[in-house]
Amino acid sequence: MIIVMKNGASAEEIEEVVKHIKIWGAQAHVDRGEVQTVIGIIGDKAEILRKPWTSFAGVEKALEVSDPFKKASRKFHPSDTTIDIEGVKIGGGHTCVIAGPCSVDTEEYVVTTAKAVKAAGAKMLRGGAFKPRTSPYTFQGSGEDGLKILQTAKQETGLPIVTEVMSIDQIDLVYKYADAIQIGARNAQNFNLLKAVGKMNKPVILKNGVATTAKEHLMSAEYVMSEGLNDVILCLRGTRSYETAFRNALDVALIPYLQELSHLPVIVDSSHSTGARAYVSSVAYAGMAAGADGLILEVHPNPCEALSDGEQALLPRDFDFLMKKLDGLKAWSQKEWNRFDKAAK
Repeated sequence: MIIVMKNGASAEEIEEVVKHIKIWGAQAHVDRGEVQTVIGIIGDKAEILRKPWTSFAGVEKALEVSDPFKKASRKFHPSDTTIDIEGVKIGGGHTCVIAGPCSVDTEEYVVTTAKAVKAAGAKMLRGGAFKPRTSPYTFQGSGEDGLKILQTAKQETGLPIVTEVMSIDQIDLVYKYADAIQIGARNAQNFNLLKAVGKMNKPVILKNGVATTAKEHLMSAEYVMSEGLNDVILCLRGTRSYETAFRNALDVALIPYLQELSHLPVIVDSSHSTGARAYVSSVAYAGMAAGADGLILEVHPNPCEALSDGEQALLPRDFDFLMKKLDGLKAWSQKEWNRFDKAAK
């Protein structure tokens, strides 16, 4: 349920509603917009519906919300969420490109890549120290040594670090080094891991699963947010399909759809969706044209020597070309498109 306060409702009126929500055993999520305040209520649905919400001073109306993803829902939080990662903002009109190698290999390669992507305009550095691989015999990541290399690259460039955590027992170690934690597709519905990460004070980049729907993606975000962490970024990396030409199929229409359903930032992983260098930039451009809040993609100065997924890594010169091309593109938010549609009608 959400409580919509009247325009100009006082802080005391809002606090009185919040106080009673807590007294009646529910949680309150307050979203203060420029004009109006909305209070989301999470708790026993039947009990909440029986309460006399419209009798409180300053309350305009009470609305039932059917979405199972309460905290991730735009109905609970009408304004876009802006997430700050070490001074880098994403969401709410702020876009961010995250780039780097798939796996951390040598310090020379990682630092070289970090310098190149920063020069081209990237704002964050990605790199896997722990790697989920289909085969148990392929490279699984360099662990803490890899995290230390990422830290060195951060010291050299100032770029905040994004790296993946694969299991609960890795969280404390990754927490020491990472500025944002990535949850990969294989763990998108590892609910125990999602809840454990939600207890940590680190922004989370949450990829969709290999065969999950958009609403299942949002339910995964809800698991993280239910533990108190609101800084979640939704990442689209495509899903399994019947087409074999690409690694995965990424539907860019999911970008405005997720933005309609949720206030959380939405970014695109064009490397894992295509799996081939020749198509990475095109899908990245399409994602930003569709209104994504950012990109995460792979760059390596010598893909032939990359320890994983070298075939989908852009060369630094290719990444620089993509960033120059994106400079001429205005990423329209869903709200802006809605205003345009209304004006056209």
